[in-house]
Amino acid sequence: MKVISTGIEYDIYPDNMKSYDSLPAGYYNVKFSQRSGFWLEKYPELVISDTKIYGIHISKVNKVLTSFDAFERNLGVILSGDKGIGKSLFARLLGKSAVKKGMPVIIVDRFYEGIGTFIDKIDQEVMVLFDEFDKTFSREENDFDPQASLLSLFDGVSPGKKLFVVTCNYLKNLNGFMVNRPGRFHYHFRFDYPSANDIKEYLSDKLRKEYYGEIEKVIGFSNRVGLNYDSLRAIAFELNQGLTFSEAIKDVNIVNIEEEIYKVQAIFKDGTVLTNKRVYMDTFSDEEKEVTLRDSRGSYAGEITFVPSNLDYDTSTACLGINASEVSLDYCNYEDDDKEKLAKLVKKELSKVVIRRVYDKNLHYAV
Repeated sequence: MKVISTGIEYDIYPDNMKSYDSLPAGYYNVKFSQRSGFWLEKYPELVISDTKIYGIHISKVNKVLTSFDAFERNLGVILSGDKGIGKSLFARLLGKSAVKKGMPVIIVDRFYEGIGTFIDKIDQEVMVLFDEFDKTFSREENDFDPQASLLSLFDGVSPGKKLFVVTCNYLKNLNGFMVNRPGRFHYHFRFDYPSANDIKEYLSDKLRKEYYGEIEKVIGFSNRVGLNYDSLRAIAFELNQGLTFSEAIKDVNIVNIEEEIYKVQAIFKDGTVLTNKRVYMDTFSDEEKEVTLRDSRGSYAGEITFVPSNLDYDTSTACLGINASEVSLDYCNYEDDDKEKLAKLVKKELSKVVIRRVYDKNLHYAV
């Protein structure tokens, strides 16, 4: 029997009870009940299944931990981006590195009223991971904002320096006092879809050599639909079964359920380039798509029309493209003072149309 006193209260515990001066390095999950209040429960070790880590994860993990050591206050990190493109992997890598340094990792995957006060009482260096923060800490029906209730925790006015890590799928669902506040969250790592080089590296590792010829087809498809690493893993599995990519993609659970954003460039043989930087388009559609073009000054310069499903992947530009013969030029909707300029443009000969998928939706950095 063990007896623990707190003031005038005495509690009885079994003999296997242990006491610590600080929380041992390891993984913990926050639990709560109306009867017992808050406590920490041992959490399974974070598992990293891939033997090879792609991208810049390792260097960013080291950067965070080095900065945390140098900081004299809390350090906050936001990990944002769509599902399946590396946020959870980064969080696991960071957590495992923190534990190796002797720092406990506390995982918060559910909101409880008063949870900020509980975490604030932990008077030592810890990493606190809020997974899918925009989902688990979403605004409630009574308009109570759980995220706002944690702002004072992130500010860190109490002892015990902490590393706060927040993952989110939709940046716009984060409290406005978290984004663009480096005093509160010093880092914001935006995870984008794998680039053509990333896809090539990944598939070169995962595919048997006799199926390397399918890699360019996968890259071409990624210009139409964003492929995360979950998608690439499934595609690699199917290709290794001996299927061609065109056969495999018919059955894999990868579909295009919304229009994507593209940058469209019409390139003429004399070097003239007309552009539209944000075109919403379903590149699998058989319906004609009209795209307004602008010159280098942003002035209206007419339209082109084409059928998106006719687009092909151009290995020379690493983008989608379409033959000039399948594109029509249309200048019927111009103002009178544009006639002379557009008349000259009509005489120009179109060379090709290059279409690049815009990965970073509505996110702009101040650089």
